Amino acid sequence: MQLSEFDFNLPEELIALRPAAPRDSARLLVSKPNYPIEDAVVSALPHYLRAGDVLIFNDTRTLAASLKATRAQRSRVGGPVSVDINLHQRLDGSTWKAFVRPAKRVGLGDVLTIHDSLQAHVVGLGDAGEVTMAFSKAGAELDRAIAQFGSMPLPPYIARKRAVDAQDAQDYQTVYARADGSVATPTAGLHFTPSLLEALDHAGVERHWVTLHVGAGTFLPVKVDNIHDHVMHAETYEVSAQTAAAVARAKAEGRRVIAVGTTSLRTLESIVDPDGEITYGGGDTSIFITPGYRFKVVDGLITNFHLPKSTLLMLVGALIGMEALRDVYRHAIDQRYRFYSYGDASLLWKAPTS
Repeated sequence: MQLSEFDFNLPEELIALRPAAPRDSARLLVSKPNYPIEDAVVSALPHYLRAGDVLIFNDTRTLAASLKATRAQRSRVGGPVSVDINLHQRLDGSTWKAFVRPAKRVGLGDVLTIHDSLQAHVVGLGDAGEVTMAFSKAGAELDRAIAQFGSMPLPPYIARKRAVDAQDAQDYQTVYARADGSVATPTAGLHFTPSLLEALDHAGVERHWVTLHVGAGTFLPVKVDNIHDHVMHAETYEVSAQTAAAVARAKAEGRRVIAVGTTSLRTLESIVDPDGEITYGGGDTSIFITPGYRFKVVDGLITNFHLPKSTLLMLVGALIGMEALRDVYRHAIDQRYRFYSYGDASLLWKAPTS
C-alpha cells in the first residue's frame, strides 16, 4: 500500500494542547461495523461494553526522557553546542539509545553534559539522528538523575506550541502507571479515572495488564512511499501468566478482548505463537500491523486520533478497514473532535474480516 492512502488534512486548531478535565470527560467516538458512528463521552464507556468483556491496559510508566545537554567545544574554533536528547530504548543499566538534535553536531566519542553530575558518552551512531550513549551513572542512580534533570517527552506538535510545565508531569501519565520504562505515554489510557475503573468493575468488565515500554520509534514518521518498506523499532514487553490465561480463557469462551491503546494491542498480537497459543513472559516486539493483517486476539480498540501517515493510523486501518477509517476521521474532523496525545478518544470494533 502507498503512504498517500493514510494522509488527511487536519485543521491546526483541533490539535489538543491540554487534556480534558476531568480525564473521562473527553469525547468518545464509537465505530461498529454496519452501525452509524456514535458520539459519546469516555465516562459512558461502561454503556458500550458488556459483562465478560476483557480490557487490557498497558501499565508502563513514562520517564522524564527529554534531556538538554551541552557538547563540549571540539577545537579552538567554535564553542559548546546545545543538544536535545530524547531517550527511546534502554539497553542496559547505563546505556540508552536516543535521538539527538542537531544530529549533525554530535559524533562518535563526544561527551554530552546534562549536569555537572551526569554525562553521556556517545558510543554508537545510527540513522535519523539516533545515537547510543553510555551514561556516567547506572541503575537506580541513573533513573533518579533522569527524573531530576529530565522533563516529560511531550510530542513535537505540542512542544512546538508551548513549553513543558509541571502540570504535564501529572497529565502525561496514566493513573495506573506502575512499571518505569516508557519514553512516550500510551495516551489512550490517559482518559481513565479511578471512578471510571470502578464503574467498569461494577459493569462486570474484566481488567488485566500488560507492560510495553513505549519507544519514540513508534512515532517516527514513515518516509517510504510503499509502507511495507518501513522498519519498526523494537520495544520491550512483559505479559504475566495471569493476563495470558485471562485472555486465552476469554477467547475460548467467545468473549471480547479490547485493547486500551495501540501499545496494548501490539503486545497482545505479539504473544500468539505459531500454533495460536497465548504465551506469557517478556521479549521485544517490532510488529508492524497494516491493512491485510489477520487479528488473532483483539476484537476492539480504545485509542486516540493519530497523525497522518503514521504507523498507528495504519494499525487502525487494519482493524476497522480503510473505508471505515476514512469515515471515522472525516466524522471526527467534521464534529470537531480534539486530536493526538491530549485529545479525545474512540472505541473501534474490528471489521468482520480482520
